[in-house]
Amino acid sequence: MRILLLEDDRETRDYLVRGLTELGHQVVAESEGKAALARTLAEAFDILVLDRMVPGLDGLTMLRLAREAGCQSPAIILSAMAGIEDRVAGLEEGADDYLIKPFAFAELAARLGALARRPPPGERGDAQTLLRVGGIEMDLVRRTVKRDGRTVDLQPREFSLLEYLLRNADRLVTRTMLLDRVWNFGFDPKTNIVETHMSRLRTKLNEGGADNIIRTIRGSGYMIVSGGQ
Repeated sequence: MRILLLEDDRETRDYLVRGLTELGHQVVAESEGKAALARTLAEAFDILVLDRMVPGLDGLTMLRLAREAGCQSPAIILSAMAGIEDRVAGLEEGADDYLIKPFAFAELAARLGALARRPPPGERGDAQTLLRVGGIEMDLVRRTVKRDGRTVDLQPREFSLLEYLLRNADRLVTRTMLLDRVWNFGFDPKTNIVETHMSRLRTKLNEGGADNIIRTIRGSGYMIVSGGQ
C-alpha cells in the first residue's frame, strides 16, 4: 500500500517508516500537519497514519480538512490521548481507527491490514451503486446525494449514516447498530454522537421545507421511511 505517515517525533517516524517499508509498503512521511494535508490533497494514498499532536496543524484538524476536501482514504489516528472522549473526537473527525500510544508495531500492521481488506465505498457487500428512497438519490461512486433534484452536501460521516439508513429503508435501525456500522464502535461512548450527526443530516435533507424522511422511533432508534413523515 501507499501510506502517508504524519509523525513529528523523528525516532518514532524513522522506526515506522523502516517497519512499514519492510512489509512492502511505500511510505511518504511528513512531520507537520500542513505539509501532510498538501500531500494528501495532491497525491493518492491507500491509508493515512496520523499522529494527533504535531506542530502547527494537528492531526485531527488535518484529517477533517482532508475529508471536507473529498479525501476518502482510510485513516488511523495515533495518540497518547487515551480517554473515551479523545477516541470519540478522533472518529468524529473522520478517522476509521484510533491506536493509543505506546503501541506494538505488530498491532499497527494488523490494523492497517484490516482497513485494507475493508470494501471501498460503494462496494459494501453488493453491486448496487445507486440508492433511491422517496426523493433521495445517493450515488455511491460519485459520492453525491440529491433530494428531489437538489444537491445535498454531506460530510463523510453524514454520508455513511445516510447510506446505512437507505440500505435499511423502512426498517428500524438502532443506535447500537449505527455506532457499530458507521463509527466502528464496539462500545457505547456515552455521548450524543449519533443524535448530533442525525440532527445535522436531517437539517440538510429537509432544507427548503421538505418532509422529514427520517423518523425517530422513541426508545428504539431511527427509520428512514419511503413516504416521509
